[in-house]
Amino acid sequence: METNETEKNLEKLRKLTAQYFTTLKPTNNKNAQMVQFKVLNYLELGCVITDMLKLCILALDHDMNNFSTKDKNSSINVALILETVVQMFPLDEMEFLGCIGEILGESCADTGM
Repeated sequence: METNETEKNLEKLRKLTAQYFTTLKPTNNKNAQMVQFKVLNYLELGCVITDMLKLCILALDHDMNNFSTKDKNSSINVALILETVVQMFPLDEMEFLGCIGEILGESCADTGM
């Protein structure tokens, strides 16, 4: 009887995995996965990359004087960075983990754990 319940739980996990593990995409390299986010064009992609680098420099130096004073775009577009991070956040996977917790909770209740 226990084996049948285990098989049912494994099947539930397989279905949940297929449904919720959507943030990381497989690649040809078995040791790597890919995450994608949307940008309008190469300019926006460049802005995201540049702002991320500037943010890292600022975090390390605590000094924005290192950036060119002639560059009018030297300010960091924090909203753009945060929008990108939100796109990369694995929300579906977090929902999956919640489902796993519910399944494990049921299993623990059945076994008295």
